[in-house]
Amino acid sequence: MTPRPALGQTSRRALRLTVLAATVLALGACQSARFGGPQRPVVATSPGVITTTPLEPGIAAPAGVVEAEPLAPPPGTGVLGDGLTQSDQIVSDVPSSPQVAAIPAPAPAQPRVSRTTFVGTWRASEPGGGSCRVTLSSSPSLDLYRASTSGCANEDLSRISAWDLRNDEIYLYRQGGAVAARLRASPGAMQGVLSRSGAPVALAR
Repeated sequence: MTPRPALGQTSRRALRLTVLAATVLALGACQSARFGGPQRPVVATSPGVITTTPLEPGIAAPAGVVEAEPLAPPPGTGVLGDGLTQSDQIVSDVPSSPQVAAIPAPAPAQPRVSRTTFVGTWRASEPGGGSCRVTLSSSPSLDLYRASTSGCANEDLSRISAWDLRNDEIYLYRQGGAVAARLRASPGAMQGVLSRSGAPVALAR
C-alpha cells in the first residue's frame, strides 16, 4: 500500500503552479501593452492632420499627431507670389509680338506761291454787291508791279494801280502809293478788307 503525500507538500506544489501562471499572465500583459495590441483604422480629424491608433500586435504606432505637409513643386517650377510658379512666370515674361505704330500719312504739300502765281485777271466782289475786274501784271513799277481795274464802282478799287506779294498776302495800292486793300492770298482766291472803310473784298479767278 503506497503512502499518500503529506498535505504540506501538496500545498507547496499548488502554490508554485499559481505563481507560474500569474507570471505568464503578467508577461503576456506587458508584451501586449508594449506592442500596442489591436488598433482601429486611421481616422482623419482635420485637413492636413492625421491621427492613428495601433492596428496589429507587434507593430508600434507613432505617438502623438502626424501633420501632413504638401509636396514640394517639381524642380524648376518653384512657387512664386500669388500662387504663380516659375514656369508661369517664364510664360508671362515672353514678350508679345511687337506692334508697329501706324505712320501718319504726310500732309499734302501746299502749292508753292510766287508773284507769277497771281499774275492775270481776277473777278473782284465789291462791298455794295457788284463785281468788277482787277488785272495784276508782271511788269514792274518802281519796287512794285503794275495793276489795273475795269468796271469797279468802288472808289478804292477803281484807283488801284500797283500790287505786291508779301509772304502770303497780296497788297493792292492806289495811285500815290497808299494801300487800298490787303488780302489773304491763295492760288485760286483772295479775301481781305479795304483799308479805308474796312469793307470786305474778295478776288477769284
